[in-house]
Amino acid sequence: MSRIFLALGAVNAFLCVVLGALGSHGLKSMLAPDILASFQVGVQYHFYHAIGLILVGLAMDRLPQARALKFSGILMMIGIVLFSGTLYVVSLTGWRGLGMVAPLGGTSYMAGWLLFAWAVWKNKSA
Repeated sequence: MSRIFLALGAVNAFLCVVLGALGSHGLKSMLAPDILASFQVGVQYHFYHAIGLILVGLAMDRLPQARALKFSGILMMIGIVLFSGTLYVVSLTGWRGLGMVAPLGGTSYMAGWLLFAWAVWKNKSA
């Protein structure tokens, strides 16, 4: 399972670089500054959580008995889709109604990090 999170983290980090370049070069002249800023926030949080997925994979190797790490990684992945994905879609399509989904992604991000901390703390062999 750790390999899955390591691979997901690496693929998501790659996507962050692609999307960041798209925002900086391709969309800069097409989007209003405030919309471009929202897109970049999506990329920023996406990247943080790509690294988070890699950390989950590494922690799973070190603490194989910590089942909560799996759920931490799942919550981070859900956060990427719901928070960053929503910001990307809203920025590119203007479909503002979808913006109501982003807080669910933010909550998933927060829950994922808290669960990560709890899993590491509970398994004191770290």
